[in-house]
Amino acid sequence: MGTLYLDAFSGISGDMFIGALLDLGVDFEQFKQELAKLGVTGYTLSQKREAKSNIYGTNFDVILPHEKDHGFVEDHHHAHHHHGRHLQEILDLISHSELSAWVKEKSSAVFNEIAQAEAVVHHMPLTEVHFHEVGALDSIVDIVGCCIALELLQVDRVECSALADGSGFIQVAHGQMPVPVPAVMQMRVGTEIPIKARPEVHTELITPTGMGLVKVLVDDFGSLPETMTPLKIGYGFGKRDTGGFNALRTVLFEKKN
Repeated sequence: MGTLYLDAFSGISGDMFIGALLDLGVDFEQFKQELAKLGVTGYTLSQKREAKSNIYGTNFDVILPHEKDHGFVEDHHHAHHHHGRHLQEILDLISHSELSAWVKEKSSAVFNEIAQAEAVVHHMPLTEVHFHEVGALDSIVDIVGCCIALELLQVDRVECSALADGSGFIQVAHGQMPVPVPAVMQMRVGTEIPIKARPEVHTELITPTGMGLVKVLVDDFGSLPETMTPLKIGYGFGKRDTGGFNALRTVLFEKKN
């Protein structure tokens, strides 16, 4: 068992997190076998080792037969227009799967956090929150897959730097949203999760999926551990054009005695 440190100098998303864990050595075939226990089909997974700024890392992606829908919450009356699901459908899917108890618990908790934040932001009951960015198949795979990869790495503690986010506004299905996006800000309520702005980056760096994963999985926030021995470093690349090096760096440390 070991400690994982997330160096989130360019924010965090589900695919960056999984890419970084694969880069640390999670076996891709074993990862896919575990994910198959979810009982969901209709996607393929891509793992590419590539260089950005002459630094090698892993680019992970969930490939769907239809174009990804990157809107946010949609009222349930419009659900038939989108490839989306309600919270309870997702929780039932996870609960009835053959995944481990730990993966079920953590991934369900992440979905609950995101749904509660979206319910507040969009002023609707939790039961009516309709996921189509987070509940779309790619994000279900991202959230459950992240928990699977952590379990395969035998990580029992996760620490994290302050999260970096961009500034300004992003354009989504319903118009403009400020950065950090409202669901990310809402998930920060009642916590001491540190977020620092990067004013030179004019896009979102922390996705609701990334924030949900951080809120549920991270045990402590602070600077890089000074006294533990690093075993391996991994980089997971993001998809945003930030004008700079867009990656999540992960450091795997030996477990403290």
